[in-house]
Amino acid sequence: MSALVSAGLVPHSYLLTTRGCRTGRARRNPVLVIEHNARAAGQVRLARRRDTRDYAIREVDGPEAGPVLQRYVQIASATRQYFQADQNDPVESFIAEAGQHPVFELTPIDPDSPRLSPEGPGPK
Repeated sequence: MSALVSAGLVPHSYLLTTRGCRTGRARRNPVLVIEHNARAAGQVRLARRRDTRDYAIREVDGPEAGPVLQRYVQIASATRQYFQADQNDPVESFIAEAGQHPVFELTPIDPDSPRLSPEGPGPK
């Protein structure tokens, strides 16, 4: 899967690189969202095709995370089983679940990189 994501062949997916808390070793995972261990590292690296960028991360709270989770469930159908809210439920249902599904805003460490907010590329 990582090779397909790295090649840009899996829509909406990136190859996430974080550093292990204890080992410091790079860990690469195909993702649609950031993993828990990104919290400790404070930054992540995303790669797609030949484009690799480093980002600082900020975890967002329920009201900000709700619309992102709602969209995530619509795009990533395989994850629907992990949510109590249905893809057609109002955003308030996803806000209520936000504490169980972390959402992060990514801000480029390199000022020339585009910002990735929970809503997608572009300014927030």
